[in-house]
Amino acid sequence: MSSVEIFVNGAPHPVPEGQTVLVLLESLQLDPARVAVELDGQILRQSYWKERTLQVGARLEIVHLVGGG
Repeated sequence: MSSVEIFVNGAPHPVPEGQTVLVLLESLQLDPARVAVELDGQILRQSYWKERTLQVGARLEIVHLVGGG
C-alpha cells in the first residue's frame, strides 16, 4: 500500500493511502474522547472521524483536552 504525506500539528507525517482520521488517532495512541481535530482549517466533528479519509497535503491540528481544577 502506498503512503501519502499529511501534516499533523505542522509536522510532516506519512500515512497509508486511504487512512481515516480515527485510525490516525489510534496510531498516534490518542484517546479519541480526549482530543479535538481541525482538518484543513475546519473543526471536524467526531462523528465523521471513521469515514473521513486523509488526502495528500491534508493539514490536521490535534488538540488534547485536559481536565483539572
